[in-house]
Amino acid sequence: MVEVRASVDSSNLEALRDPLPWRVVVADHQSEGRGRLARRWLAPAGTSIAVSAVVPVPPGRIADLGWLPLFSGMAMRAALSDVAGVDGRLKWPNDVMVRETDSEGTEGSAGLALDGAPWLKISGVLCEMVPGGELVVIGAGANITQQRSELPVETATSLALCGVGNVRREAVIAAYLRELAGLHRTWSAGGAGLAALRTAYRACCLTIGLDVDVHQPDGRVVRGVATGVDDWGRLVVAADGTTSAHSAGDVVHVRRSQLDRGGTA
Repeated sequence: MVEVRASVDSSNLEALRDPLPWRVVVADHQSEGRGRLARRWLAPAGTSIAVSAVVPVPPGRIADLGWLPLFSGMAMRAALSDVAGVDGRLKWPNDVMVRETDSEGTEGSAGLALDGAPWLKISGVLCEMVPGGELVVIGAGANITQQRSELPVETATSLALCGVGNVRREAVIAAYLRELAGLHRTWSAGGAGLAALRTAYRACCLTIGLDVDVHQPDGRVVRGVATGVDDWGRLVVAADGTTSAHSAGDVVHVRRSQLDRGGTA
Protein backbone atom coordinates (compact mmCIF):
# COMPACT_ATOMS: atom_id res chain seq x y z
CA MET A 1 0.00 0.00 0.00
CA VAL A 2 1.93 3.04 -1.29
CA GLU A 3 0.53 6.54 -0.72
CA VAL A 4 2.06 9.44 -2.63
CA ARG A 5 1.59 12.91 -1.16
CA ALA A 6 2.57 16.23 -2.65
CA SER A 7 3.44 17.59 0.78
CA VAL A 8 3.35 16.39 4.39
CA ASP A 9 4.85 17.67 7.61
CA SER A 10 6.89 14.46 7.89
CA SER A 11 6.48 11.15 6.10
CA ASN A 12 7.32 9.35 9.34
CA LEU A 13 4.70 11.29 11.29
CA GLU A 14 2.13 10.59 8.59
CA ALA A 15 2.90 6.87 8.73
CA LEU A 16 2.70 6.90 12.52
CA ARG A 17 -0.81 8.39 12.41
CA ASP A 18 -2.15 5.15 10.94
CA PRO A 19 0.59 2.52 11.25
CA LEU A 20 -0.59 -0.48 9.25
CA PRO A 21 1.90 -3.23 8.31
CA TRP A 22 3.67 -2.35 5.05
CA ARG A 23 1.93 0.95 4.66
CA VAL A 24 4.29 3.20 2.67
CA VAL A 25 4.14 7.01 2.58
CA VAL A 26 6.05 8.87 -0.13
CA ALA A 27 6.23 12.67 -0.13
CA ASP A 28 7.48 15.14 -2.73
CA HIS A 29 8.06 17.65 0.04
CA GLN A 30 8.29 17.65 3.84
CA SER A 31 7.72 20.85 5.76
CA GLU A 32 9.03 19.34 9.01
CA GLY A 33 11.26 16.49 7.88
CA ARG A 34 13.20 14.88 10.70
CA GLY A 35 16.37 12.89 11.14
CA ARG A 36 17.73 11.05 14.14
CA LEU A 37 17.40 12.75 17.54
CA ALA A 38 14.90 15.33 16.20
CA ARG A 39 17.36 16.90 13.76
CA ARG A 40 15.63 18.72 10.89
CA TRP A 41 15.86 17.30 7.38
CA LEU A 42 14.66 19.72 4.72
CA ALA A 43 14.97 19.87 0.93
CA PRO A 44 13.33 21.87 -1.86
CA ALA A 45 10.22 20.19 -3.27
CA GLY A 46 10.92 17.61 -5.95
CA THR A 47 14.69 17.43 -5.40
CA SER A 48 14.94 14.43 -3.08
CA ILE A 49 13.03 11.38 -1.95
CA ALA A 50 11.27 10.93 1.38
CA VAL A 51 9.73 7.52 2.01
CA SER A 52 8.47 5.89 5.19
CA ALA A 53 7.51 2.23 5.50
CA VAL A 54 5.74 0.52 8.39
CA VAL A 55 7.37 -2.87 8.94
CA PRO A 56 6.38 -5.65 11.37
CA VAL A 57 8.67 -6.91 14.13
CA PRO A 58 8.35 -10.70 14.49
CA PRO A 59 8.44 -11.84 18.16
CA GLY A 60 11.58 -13.84 17.49
CA ARG A 61 13.52 -10.78 16.35
CA ILE A 62 13.10 -8.50 19.35
CA ALA A 63 16.66 -9.22 20.48
CA ASP A 64 17.96 -8.26 17.03
CA LEU A 65 15.97 -5.03 16.75
CA GLY A 66 19.15 -2.96 16.86
CA TRP A 67 20.07 -4.29 13.43
CA LEU A 68 16.90 -3.07 11.71
CA PRO A 69 18.10 0.56 11.29
CA LEU A 70 21.47 -0.68 10.01
CA PHE A 71 19.88 -2.95 7.40
CA SER A 72 17.68 -0.05 6.31
CA GLY A 73 20.81 1.89 5.43
CA MET A 74 22.02 -1.13 3.48
CA ALA A 75 18.77 -1.10 1.49
CA MET A 76 19.26 2.52 0.40
CA ARG A 77 22.92 1.94 -0.40
CA ALA A 78 21.94 -0.96 -2.66
CA ALA A 79 19.15 1.04 -4.32
CA LEU A 80 21.44 3.96 -5.16
CA SER A 81 23.99 1.52 -6.57
CA ASP A 82 21.42 -0.32 -8.68
CA VAL A 83 19.69 2.77 -10.08
CA ALA A 84 22.48 5.35 -10.23
CA GLY A 85 25.67 3.31 -10.14
CA VAL A 86 27.12 5.14 -7.12
CA ASP A 87 29.49 3.19 -4.91
CA GLY A 88 28.32 4.03 -1.41
CA ARG A 89 29.50 3.06 2.04
CA LEU A 90 27.80 3.27 5.42
CA LYS A 91 28.71 5.51 8.32
CA TRP A 92 27.43 3.78 11.44
CA PRO A 93 24.58 3.39 12.01
CA ASN A 94 22.92 4.06 8.63
CA ASP A 95 24.10 7.19 6.82
CA VAL A 96 24.90 6.40 3.18
CA MET A 97 28.13 8.11 2.18
CA VAL A 98 29.44 8.63 -1.36
CA ARG A 99 32.26 10.47 -3.09
CA GLU A 100 31.81 13.10 -5.75
CA THR A 101 33.92 11.84 -8.62
CA ASP A 102 35.45 15.23 -9.37
CA SER A 103 35.77 16.32 -5.75
CA GLU A 104 39.02 17.74 -4.44
CA GLY A 105 37.26 18.92 -1.30
CA THR A 106 38.67 19.17 2.16
CA GLU A 107 37.55 17.08 5.06
CA GLY A 108 34.41 18.36 6.73
CA SER A 109 32.86 17.76 10.11
CA ALA A 110 31.71 14.30 9.06
CA GLY A 111 35.36 13.37 9.48
CA LEU A 112 35.55 10.71 6.79
CA ALA A 113 38.09 12.00 4.27
CA LEU A 114 40.14 8.92 3.41
CA ASP A 115 42.60 8.59 0.55
CA GLY A 116 41.65 11.86 -1.12
CA ALA A 117 38.11 13.13 -1.69
CA PRO A 118 35.82 13.11 1.35
CA TRP A 119 32.89 10.80 1.83
CA LEU A 120 29.73 12.92 1.86
CA LYS A 121 26.25 12.09 3.11
CA ILE A 122 23.64 11.38 0.45
CA SER A 123 21.05 9.53 2.53
CA GLY A 124 19.94 8.98 6.10
CA VAL A 125 17.44 6.76 7.90
CA LEU A 126 15.17 7.36 10.90
CA CYS A 127 13.50 4.39 12.59
CA GLU A 128 10.70 4.95 15.11
CA MET A 129 8.96 2.27 17.16
CA VAL A 130 5.17 2.25 17.08
CA PRO A 131 3.69 2.02 20.62
CA GLY A 132 3.20 -1.63 21.44
CA GLY A 133 6.50 -2.73 19.91
CA GLU A 134 5.08 -4.81 17.06
CA LEU A 135 5.74 -2.30 14.27
CA VAL A 136 8.55 0.07 13.29
CA VAL A 137 8.32 3.04 10.94
CA ILE A 138 11.45 3.25 8.79
CA GLY A 139 11.90 6.66 7.20
CA ALA A 140 14.56 7.19 4.55
CA GLY A 141 15.62 10.25 2.60
CA ALA A 142 18.06 10.60 -0.28
CA ASN A 143 19.35 13.65 -2.13
CA ILE A 144 18.73 13.39 -5.86
CA THR A 145 18.94 16.67 -7.80
CA GLN A 146 19.99 19.27 -5.21
CA GLN A 147 22.69 21.71 -6.16
CA ARG A 148 25.31 22.78 -3.62
CA SER A 149 23.34 25.81 -2.42
CA GLU A 150 20.28 23.64 -1.75
CA LEU A 151 22.01 21.29 0.69
CA PRO A 152 21.78 21.98 4.43
CA VAL A 153 25.45 21.29 5.28
CA GLU A 154 28.76 21.21 3.41
CA THR A 155 29.22 17.53 4.24
CA ALA A 156 26.16 16.50 2.16
CA THR A 157 25.87 15.75 -1.53
CA SER A 158 23.36 14.58 -4.13
CA LEU A 159 23.28 12.29 -7.15
CA ALA A 160 23.45 15.39 -9.37
CA LEU A 161 26.65 16.56 -7.67
CA CYS A 162 28.06 13.06 -8.14
CA GLY A 163 27.61 13.51 -11.88
CA VAL A 164 24.53 11.30 -12.13
CA GLY A 165 21.74 12.97 -14.09
CA ASN A 166 18.32 11.96 -15.32
CA VAL A 167 17.62 9.64 -12.39
CA ARG A 168 13.92 9.17 -11.77
CA ARG A 169 13.07 9.47 -8.10
CA GLU A 170 10.40 6.81 -8.57
CA ALA A 171 13.06 4.34 -9.69
CA VAL A 172 15.12 4.94 -6.55
CA ILE A 173 12.06 4.54 -4.32
CA ALA A 174 11.00 1.32 -6.03
CA ALA A 175 14.50 -0.14 -5.76
CA TYR A 176 14.78 0.89 -2.11
CA LEU A 177 11.45 -0.68 -1.15
CA ARG A 178 12.38 -3.87 -3.00
CA GLU A 179 15.71 -4.06 -1.16
CA LEU A 180 14.09 -3.20 2.17
CA ALA A 181 11.48 -5.94 1.81
CA GLY A 182 14.16 -8.50 0.95
CA LEU A 183 16.40 -7.53 3.84
CA HIS A 184 13.41 -7.56 6.19
CA ARG A 185 12.56 -11.12 5.12
CA THR A 186 16.12 -12.25 5.77
CA TRP A 187 16.27 -10.44 9.11
CA SER A 188 12.91 -11.92 10.14
CA ALA A 189 14.07 -15.47 9.35
CA GLY A 190 17.26 -15.15 11.40
CA GLY A 191 19.83 -17.92 11.27
CA ALA A 192 22.54 -18.05 8.62
CA GLY A 193 20.89 -15.37 6.49
CA LEU A 194 20.99 -12.88 9.33
CA ALA A 195 24.61 -13.75 10.06
CA ALA A 196 25.48 -13.11 6.41
CA LEU A 197 23.76 -9.71 6.51
CA ARG A 198 25.74 -8.75 9.58
CA THR A 199 28.94 -9.68 7.76
CA ALA A 200 27.87 -7.69 4.69
CA TYR A 201 27.13 -4.61 6.81
CA ARG A 202 30.51 -4.76 8.52
CA ALA A 203 32.24 -5.04 5.15
CA CYS A 204 30.74 -1.77 3.88
CA CYS A 205 30.90 0.23 7.13
CA LEU A 206 33.35 3.14 6.90
CA THR A 207 33.40 3.70 10.65
CA ILE A 208 35.08 0.43 11.58
CA GLY A 209 38.81 0.91 12.02
CA LEU A 210 38.71 4.67 12.56
CA ASP A 211 39.71 6.65 15.63
CA VAL A 212 36.37 8.16 16.63
CA ASP A 213 34.73 10.50 19.09
CA VAL A 214 31.36 9.14 20.25
CA HIS A 215 29.21 12.04 21.50
CA GLN A 216 26.54 10.99 23.99
CA PRO A 217 23.32 12.78 25.03
CA ASP A 218 24.69 13.69 28.48
CA GLY A 219 27.62 15.54 26.91
CA ARG A 220 30.24 12.88 27.49
CA VAL A 221 32.58 11.97 24.64
CA VAL A 222 34.05 8.49 24.35
CA ARG A 223 37.26 8.59 22.31
CA GLY A 224 38.84 5.43 20.93
CA VAL A 225 39.10 3.06 17.99
CA ALA A 226 35.91 1.74 16.42
CA THR A 227 36.83 -1.94 16.36
CA GLY A 228 33.55 -3.34 15.02
CA VAL A 229 29.79 -3.69 15.21
CA ASP A 230 28.59 -6.39 17.59
CA ASP A 231 25.79 -8.90 17.08
CA TRP A 232 23.24 -6.42 18.48
CA GLY A 233 24.21 -3.70 16.01
CA ARG A 234 26.13 -1.63 18.55
CA LEU A 235 29.33 0.22 17.70
CA VAL A 236 32.23 -1.23 19.68
CA VAL A 237 34.91 1.27 20.72
CA ALA A 238 38.23 0.35 22.32
CA ALA A 239 40.05 2.86 24.53
CA ASP A 240 42.59 2.59 27.34
CA GLY A 241 42.50 -1.18 27.41
CA THR A 242 38.72 -1.44 27.68
CA THR A 243 35.87 -1.69 25.21
CA SER A 244 32.41 -0.16 25.23
CA ALA A 245 29.38 -0.81 23.03
CA HIS A 246 27.07 2.01 21.92
CA SER A 247 23.52 1.67 20.59
CA ALA A 248 22.36 4.02 17.85
CA GLY A 249 19.63 5.47 20.06
CA ASP A 250 22.19 6.38 22.74
CA VAL A 251 24.58 8.31 20.47
CA VAL A 252 24.31 11.90 19.24
CA HIS A 253 27.28 11.88 16.84
CA VAL A 254 30.12 9.61 15.81
CA ARG A 255 32.93 11.63 14.32
CA ARG A 256 36.47 10.84 13.29
CA SER A 257 38.73 11.78 16.16
CA GLN A 258 40.46 15.16 16.13
CA LEU A 259 43.62 13.34 17.18
CA ASP A 260 43.39 11.06 14.16
CA ARG A 261 43.06 14.12 11.93
CA GLY A 262 46.23 15.64 13.32
CA GLY A 263 44.53 17.96 15.80
CA THR A 264 44.88 18.19 19.53
CA ALA A 265 42.75 16.79 22.30
